[in-house]
Amino acid sequence: MGLPALRYVDAVPFQHGQETLICLSDPQGYIEEQLLLSPAAYFIASLLDGQNDEAAIKAVFREQFGHDVVDDKAIHTVVSQLDQNGFLATAHFFEVQEKVDRAFMESPTRPAYLAGRSYPEDPEELRAFLAEPFASPDGPGQLPSEVTPGDRPPRGLIAPHIDYPRGGAAYAASYLRLLQAGKPDVALIFGVAHAGPPAPIVLTKKDFETPLGTLRTDPDIVDALAAACSWDPFAYETVHRTEHSIEFQALMLSYLFGEDVRIAPILCGNFSASGELGGAGAAPEVERFLETCRDVTAQSSQTVTVIAGADLAHVGQRFGDPFDIDAKVIQDVEQRDREDLAHAISGNAEGFYNSVMKDHNQRRVCGLNCIYASIKALRGRAPGGASELIHYHYAPDPAGGIVSFASVVFP
Repeated sequence: MGLPALRYVDAVPFQHGQETLICLSDPQGYIEEQLLLSPAAYFIASLLDGQNDEAAIKAVFREQFGHDVVDDKAIHTVVSQLDQNGFLATAHFFEVQEKVDRAFMESPTRPAYLAGRSYPEDPEELRAFLAEPFASPDGPGQLPSEVTPGDRPPRGLIAPHIDYPRGGAAYAASYLRLLQAGKPDVALIFGVAHAGPPAPIVLTKKDFETPLGTLRTDPDIVDALAAACSWDPFAYETVHRTEHSIEFQALMLSYLFGEDVRIAPILCGNFSASGELGGAGAAPEVERFLETCRDVTAQSSQTVTVIAGADLAHVGQRFGDPFDIDAKVIQDVEQRDREDLAHAISGNAEGFYNSVMKDHNQRRVCGLNCIYASIKALRGRAPGGASELIHYHYAPDPAGGIVSFASVVFP
């Protein structure tokens, strides 16, 4: 009988003195603590697929390293350590998962998961934290408090979802333009479902808490969108609990407008019927859903701004590439990103999709479906001016690589 399977985890090299360790963390957020393993222990962990037994793992270990596992109890020790820390698909983890999911589903709101982790929880500290990039040399050079808001909210924005310390200037560029144009009644927010749920769209009716106020979700819009789904859009609602791609947009909206904007939170999974070039890029049932999003923006008596919380390329060893990042890699990534964004700016969703996919998404553009969906939804209202790219940049990943992102406004 096989040993328990390792859950899907993030594994990042970590330098501890002269020793390189592997840091395991839970991308789904059920397990808060991280776990450090030696390379040999991590190799054993990587062989835990639910099928391999101890003898099979010993044989592969011997083949890989040229010697047997030093300690006869080593495999048992690794398995026990992983299980105690919740990294194996065992009864222990499922008990934790069920408890966390039940608490989330019973809550009327979606708590600010990253408050105190990725940004300050104290409101005054948070306001200072969020203001800094607006006035920085890389930002727009103007604080929100210095802006007189307009009365025509933009049709849409593309903003990043990378953490604020790395992407703050891009957030500031996007959201200053929103403030200058005017406050929408509703923000239709498309985010990336990084947890990879087996559903193309995941909705929630929960209001979003932030340290600066709670943003109410518009129940009528969410109901209309849910009715357009041929699948259950709430079946994987728990992925909203830790997903940052919408949380960071809600945070910026609350910073600018307090609680005076309603939202419709939409997480995007896999849209493609085939994953290949050609066609619309999305399965027919997804296209029907996006038609409803377009109708909502076109027919609503409220002003609606479509926001895509989307990063672009993920390149480098952190993401599985064999090469280091150098000036040529950065130049090539930017060139391809700008090719893709040119289609997005022109409102050509299919052109954007096919531009990203012409090399089979070699750059791992995680915002592919999120941006595609937002462009589709934008078609419901006549433009109030020319769309434009207002910010483009990249940030290093601490484990080796870069993540690129952009700010685009659709007036």
